[in-house]
Amino acid sequence: MHYRGIVQKGERRGEKLGFPTANIPLEDVTLNGIYAARVMLDGKEYHAAAYADTRRNLLEVHLGKYSGGDLYGKDIEVEILKKIRDYAKFEDDEALRAQIQEDIYDVRDYFRSHV
Repeated sequence: MHYRGIVQKGERRGEKLGFPTANIPLEDVTLNGIYAARVMLDGKEYHAAAYADTRRNLLEVHLGKYSGGDLYGKDIEVEILKKIRDYAKFEDDEALRAQIQEDIYDVRDYFRSHV
């Protein structure tokens, strides 16, 4: 599955938790959960953890090794590769932060065995 869009501002919650995301519009209501994804940005490929937020109709991607600054307004393409887990609610930000870190480890493991 491929998704493409212009990066737009979100609630900046991921950034506040230490995991900034690039958000693009998501019209696919069947996509739900956390995924390992490949992102094309400015002609370069990045490995990412992608979160399908069907409540806000956004696909949020955390680009692990990106250090190129502000992404707002940039065109990105996201290829969904493997589902990591289903959507879940968390008691507080600490529980969410711990789960995001685990998701990132799971995405890294996926790419280690599939690259």
